[in-house]
Amino acid sequence: MLTDPVADMLTRLRNANQALHESVSMPSSHLREEIARILAAEGYVAGYGVRAAGNKRELEVRLKYGSDRTRIIRGLRRISRPGRRVYAGADELPRTRGGLGVVIISTSQGLLPDREARRRRLGGEVLCEVW
Repeated sequence: MLTDPVADMLTRLRNANQALHESVSMPSSHLREEIARILAAEGYVAGYGVRAAGNKRELEVRLKYGSDRTRIIRGLRRISRPGRRVYAGADELPRTRGGLGVVIISTSQGLLPDREARRRRLGGEVLCEVW
């Protein structure tokens, strides 16, 4: 049993990106699908899909690379962990790499990238950052 599915997802993405894989599969959940949706919308992954694998659902994330196989995702970091939750108000939301990355925030209106949460004036749990 996984105690931190977000960290598991980020580790799978990090490992597949480092090995230059085309895609990576993992067990699906609503939270993981939302993170994949944000990464696709921000341009860090080529896309994602959910397929049925027996009686379970599987999330497949297609990784994105540059024209000369340079990695689009430079780094992934889990911020709020089960042992140390990190929350931020709307005025205190962190910026990653001077605004060049994206911070994923869990708000009362669902998962949002930091720019959208700042625009809506929402705070919440700071899940992870991608650059």
